[in-house]
Amino acid sequence: MATGRQAATGVRGALGRFGEDMAVRYLGDQGYAVLDRNWQCGREGELDIVARTPDGACVVAVEVKTRRSLAYGSPLEAITWAKAARLRRLAAAWCRAHGPGTGDVRIDVIGVIVDGSAPPQILHVEGVTG
Repeated sequence: MATGRQAATGVRGALGRFGEDMAVRYLGDQGYAVLDRNWQCGREGELDIVARTPDGACVVAVEVKTRRSLAYGSPLEAITWAKAARLRRLAAAWCRAHGPGTGDVRIDVIGVIVDGSAPPQILHVEGVTG
């Protein structure tokens, strides 16, 4: 049974990597400093992106969801209560692993819509697990 990186191969994996690359570029353009990508935490899972806000006051764990269209809803709709709880646990684990002084922590979601020849659309929602 394929897990983690093994499962992220083929067309779906390439789409996901493309979305993460777009999200990293977007965050950089907004002044965020990317601290980690695809940070693994044992059985708990993975944080797609960890970044620091432009003012440096907050660490942001970013979940990236990429879709080819809105036919099955917004990519942001893929964040369930269970997924949000997992993201909170992962963000806390990242902070523990990186020691004191991380500051405030926030969970964001970036949805990337890649629909044909149009430029990708980026949807950024801050503080989704408040």
